[in-house]
Amino acid sequence: MRTDFLDYDLPPHLIAQEPAPERDGSRLLVVRRAAGTLEHRLFHELPDLLARGDLLVLNDTRVVPARLLGRRARTGGKWEGLFLRATPDGLWELMSQTRGRLTEGETVVVAPGGLELTLVSRTPERRWLARPNETGSAFELLRRHGHIPLPPYVRKGRAAEADQERYQTVYARRAGAVAAPTAGLHFTPRVFGRLDEAGVGRSFVTLHVGAGTFAPIKADDVTKHQMHREWGELPEETAAAAAACRAGGGRVVAVGTTSVRVLETAAATGPVRPWSGETDLFIRPPYHFRAVDALVTNFHLPRTSLLCLVSAFAGVELTRRAYRTAVDEGYRFYSYGDAMLIV
Repeated sequence: MRTDFLDYDLPPHLIAQEPAPERDGSRLLVVRRAAGTLEHRLFHELPDLLARGDLLVLNDTRVVPARLLGRRARTGGKWEGLFLRATPDGLWELMSQTRGRLTEGETVVVAPGGLELTLVSRTPERRWLARPNETGSAFELLRRHGHIPLPPYVRKGRAAEADQERYQTVYARRAGAVAAPTAGLHFTPRVFGRLDEAGVGRSFVTLHVGAGTFAPIKADDVTKHQMHREWGELPEETAAAAAACRAGGGRVVAVGTTSVRVLETAAATGPVRPWSGETDLFIRPPYHFRAVDALVTNFHLPRTSLLCLVSAFAGVELTRRAYRTAVDEGYRFYSYGDAMLIV
């Protein structure tokens, strides 16, 4: 598959800069694969579009305040970093930007609070490993010193106070992501209540979304793309719920591409099984889906692995038509944008 099949024209004003006034008030484009049809609905109507016995599988990761702002101790120059993970020996892996060249042994001072990070070495991916001067878990320190890491296309990455709540799903539980699983941002207690009444079940997986989720596919041939790795888990109860759903004639409805990657990783050798570890599964056309029957997802950036996954699920041409229609109809795109239901 050529990467240019993942291109599309998007007027900048359709990139959502703020969440919808109500989470479940977003628009929902319903894509029916068998009929090749598109239908315009609202997200709070999702329970009307699913059937008794269907199972929603949602990613319960929680976004950590991974964005760090500070200054270089030696020069006073501005510095910005993004926490990616903590290594077993307590170092922080960081993406960072500043004017000039950083050097090993240099210290940056993070505001507020004055946390000091001493740069130890570079990784093969040219990221920095740094040692914090304060004790405590990385997540505890980030809560004191960090900020919510909005994607760069949302107000140039600058978070407002409301983003502390709105850039999390209402069911976020397990801290570890540096980006939200955005398909889940539309769910509300009202929607869950109506889903319960409709007999639609729900289970959870975890995938800690990394910065690589935004990385474009640079190769002209999609198959040459090197997929990033992310940590995930599918618990035993979710595997059992998925098996029971399928046995009863229901559909497993993945909420977000992150849930798809966990489910399909756990079903790589057969039925969905409990699983935990890192996955670099790259889903691209053609792909035989073993675990997922329907998908709730947002509209994704061009030339990304996320759009590639959607194209594999819905079909390349139907996906391209759905995106053209969404643009023509003024749908809102990306993290704070509207959603699709692909059945």
